[in-house]
Amino acid sequence: MPITFRTIEARDNEQLAKIIRTSLEEFKVSKIGTVYSDPTTDNLYKLFQTERSIYFIAEEDGQLLGGSGIYPTEGLPEGCAELVKFYLSGNARGKGIGKQLLEKCFESAEELGYSELYLETFPELAQAVGMYEKAGFKALDAALGNSGHFACNIWMLKTLD
Repeated sequence: MPITFRTIEARDNEQLAKIIRTSLEEFKVSKIGTVYSDPTTDNLYKLFQTERSIYFIAEEDGQLLGGSGIYPTEGLPEGCAELVKFYLSGNARGKGIGKQLLEKCFESAEELGYSELYLETFPELAQAVGMYEKAGFKALDAALGNSGHFACNIWMLKTLD
């Protein structure tokens, strides 16, 4: 079965929250001050009803593999959104699905009128950090905006084409 992509639905909340928390546990970054403890993680469908936001789900044969979104995080510079909640289940990693999700997010960010994308992550997620660097994200010296994820210690920014 091919991988399909769609926008988030309410029925995805529980399974998506599990993929996110399991991923953080797997890489030993299940910390307070991350999406792990963020109360919005359990109802991402509601969160992504926010204007100028979007969240994509990747699935195969009806099985949810993970997802990624664009969100207008409070306090970011004008024209900048955050790449958020980018997680894939263990069996979905390393197959190019993340790259496809990233491309969907770039396209949507531009369609939503953004000129830059910001993200926060951890060195423990080295495979993801490498993917972000290849996609044109550059490291920053400090956090932007008010995500509430104070435990993250890698901050990156990309100017969209």
